[in-house]
Amino acid sequence: MACADIDMDIHEADVVTRRAELREPPLVRHYQATELVPDHKGPLHDLLQKQPAVLGSLQMVSGLFSVGVGIIFAATQEMKQSLFTLFRVSHLTGALFIIAGVVSNLLFKYPVLLPVSLAVNCGCIIVAVVSACLISVDLVHWSSENGENDQHLRMEVLELLVLGLEVFLSTILCFWFAKEKHAKSP
Repeated sequence: MACADIDMDIHEADVVTRRAELREPPLVRHYQATELVPDHKGPLHDLLQKQPAVLGSLQMVSGLFSVGVGIIFAATQEMKQSLFTLFRVSHLTGALFIIAGVVSNLLFKYPVLLPVSLAVNCGCIIVAVVSACLISVDLVHWSSENGENDQHLRMEVLELLVLGLEVFLSTILCFWFAKEKHAKSP
């Protein structure tokens, strides 16, 4: 944007002597721009106004939480005790959502990552749905008579809720990204 150092003040001394000579009523003076300069909209401007980085940050935090839950399960359960532990569901979903969150945060600086972010978020939704099915099978086959810890049951339910949050976040981001990608295509 150009800048100039121009005196925009109205000097009343000049105006008063001139008016006195001509006996005219006082004039109202103001500055008016002669040309409006439109703002330059960068790539993905409309998408970035929706703040996808905030949802990406939430994805990263929930992914870190999932990895933490997975570490707790790996340290306290035997591999054959649940499908959740056997398939390392929490580690996998947590790592994917951390990656999805990072890519969503990088869109502001690197708009060319839009298709990558869309693909990663769609993949996260698929993996999270499969993981939710595995956790549901674990919860259906849960039996307290076998001496299984009720804390693990609560943790699996909590992880199921976190997966629901992650799917919700990814669905919103996928919707936004697909809409922006469709708007950019000819």
